[in-house]
Amino acid sequence: MLNQIWKNLPKFLSRPVDILKDYQLSDLRPDLIAGLTVAIVLLPQAIAYAMIAELPPEVGLYSAIIAAIVGALWGSSHHLHTGPTNAISLLVLTILLPIADPGTPEYLIAAGVIAVMVGLLQLVLGLAQLGVLVNFVSDSVVIGFATGAGVLIAANQVRHILRLDFPSHHSLLATINEISTHIHETHWVSLFLGFGVLIFILLLRNFKPKWPGPLLGMIIAACIVAILNLDQQGLIVIGELPRSLPSFTKFSLELSWIADLSTGALAVGAIGLVEAMAIARSISSQSGQRLDSNQEFVGQGIANIATGLFSGYTTSGSFTRSGVNFDAGGRTPLASIFSGVFVLISMLAFGPLAAYVPRTALAAVLLVTAYGMVDKKKILRILRGTRGDALIMVVTFMATLFLPLQFAVLTGIMLSLAIHILRTSVPRVIPVLPAKNFRHFTHQPEMDPCPQMAIFDIFGDLYFGAVNHVEDILHEHLQKHPSQRYLLLRMFSVDQCDISGIHALESITNLMRDHGGDVYFMRVQAPVLERMKSTGFYKQLGEDHILSYDDAIGFMYHHVLDPTICIYECDQRVFLECQNLPKKIDHPAEAPFKTEIPKTEVAELSPEELWKELHSEHPPLVIDVREPREFKKMHVLQAQSMPLFRLLSDTSAIPKDTPVVFICHGGRRSTRAAYLLTNQGHNNIRILRGGMLAWEAACLFEAIDD
Repeated sequence: MLNQIWKNLPKFLSRPVDILKDYQLSDLRPDLIAGLTVAIVLLPQAIAYAMIAELPPEVGLYSAIIAAIVGALWGSSHHLHTGPTNAISLLVLTILLPIADPGTPEYLIAAGVIAVMVGLLQLVLGLAQLGVLVNFVSDSVVIGFATGAGVLIAANQVRHILRLDFPSHHSLLATINEISTHIHETHWVSLFLGFGVLIFILLLRNFKPKWPGPLLGMIIAACIVAILNLDQQGLIVIGELPRSLPSFTKFSLELSWIADLSTGALAVGAIGLVEAMAIARSISSQSGQRLDSNQEFVGQGIANIATGLFSGYTTSGSFTRSGVNFDAGGRTPLASIFSGVFVLISMLAFGPLAAYVPRTALAAVLLVTAYGMVDKKKILRILRGTRGDALIMVVTFMATLFLPLQFAVLTGIMLSLAIHILRTSVPRVIPVLPAKNFRHFTHQPEMDPCPQMAIFDIFGDLYFGAVNHVEDILHEHLQKHPSQRYLLLRMFSVDQCDISGIHALESITNLMRDHGGDVYFMRVQAPVLERMKSTGFYKQLGEDHILSYDDAIGFMYHHVLDPTICIYECDQRVFLECQNLPKKIDHPAEAPFKTEIPKTEVAELSPEELWKELHSEHPPLVIDVREPREFKKMHVLQAQSMPLFRLLSDTSAIPKDTPVVFICHGGRRSTRAAYLLTNQGHNNIRILRGGMLAWEAACLFEAIDD
């Protein structure tokens, strides 16, 4: 492993060079705007999240600045924003409380130590190319932990809203007991001000969701404190921020700390990587970017090492800020870098004004954040999924509430691995083709596949530990065969599919559709079909994309695949349905037509409308662009045969002043013909919608059968 790490070191550490080398000036303005937008969100979050960990505000700001810059330079995602997060901050608090008291120098040093330990762990995993390990942690662990963390954060912030004087506890029951014991000590000014900020943020979310509610709430609260001198009436403020760059952490720790922090560092490192990769994948499914999980591990590791060394604490990817970065139009990692620079400028310029920001206002911000961590839609989706997913989520949630957080995270991870072992191993994903007798499908690597469609058999369940393997094989195959825009997945051996499997199918479907193709499923088992319906994927996919065994190939051939490619480009005859097509060699190689069907819309008319026009005083000229043998079998009585190849070679036979209607089997060849003639100046070109299939379905019996 050491040799592998040393070998991979130059590749992973040279990431900033690749980013800057490929950077384009056209991306500068969008990145600057996105960076400024993210900074507006990042500034109050950095201060608030540091308060969760009972760390000074400047520690949160230093972490935000360093992690945003370093994480972007060495990470893989263009949009993932690294910095302080609520869940990681709560984990850090729980781990550090047995080591030292908040506010002491030892506490600050321990925060830096655990950040470095977490960073080293993540860096080694990335350099050793063990990024695949994150795939074996169920999404349910993250959801269960985030939900429990939200409850704990809310409980811990109640004491700051009420300004109750008791130490932090990692136990929910201990915190509730302390609140009930000290409730009579409520500071009413703090309560009213904090409650007012809370209402203000919630109102802005409903009526002005694009406004930075937390930042505005803190500014307004600070103004009220300054004007009314509330800091002299017992209201706690965060104090003036230092106007200086982060300094190097002076480590003076006891060796026993390493052992005490090791379990916590493992938990923080694991949940941080899972959190970061889940966010990066979620956004990449929208942006279309392919991620390198090993490079992302390296980026997260270096970011944590840097924050630990320079007056910060542990960081991870933030879903909120990453989403803001993407929505604001950020194009490259420099958007995150700019956000860190803007926060640094704000801290240096406006640091003294923080002396009036009340602690109760930050508590209000965190209460809103804690509520947002409880994702009800995802919880319901998991509960409607497999029992294993639901069990992992519930156990992780309960462990988060009643166990030390590092053990809660590890409990969820171990349970995920146990379920992974109990389930099937990595499923086999095999490309198949019809056998010589066309009665069944077999793996035939020596045979050239259909240039338009790939067919895969999946043997095994689609669950969180296997979906990445399935995606990788499909991506690798499609990269080798880029012309295969359609994918037919044979699912008769897939008995179970969890929420991660649904996410993978959604990702594959979106990828194929983004490239002008689509995904169809064949012989989907009842439990998998039910999971598709309960999670909403079935509706997104479309009912006509679930095919039966007997009709699948026929449907794809007659309604999906492009016969122009079959006739003029493909010299393979893979399916029974295409055996009677003319060979490619029957036509000259220089046939002038485009491979892709143009997206430009052409005018259409229905079979009924064409029938009426054919029986009018001035019927249109009807041109059938199918092959002669198709025309002989069945055609519209008034149509003239002009195969697409001949038409594309010479369009002079089509008059420009006559209405023309093109017909083919299903509409694709006629679309090509209409597109060509429209570009040549013909103004009255239409096609028969649905082709001869639609004409026959409409029972217009003037079709003849020779």
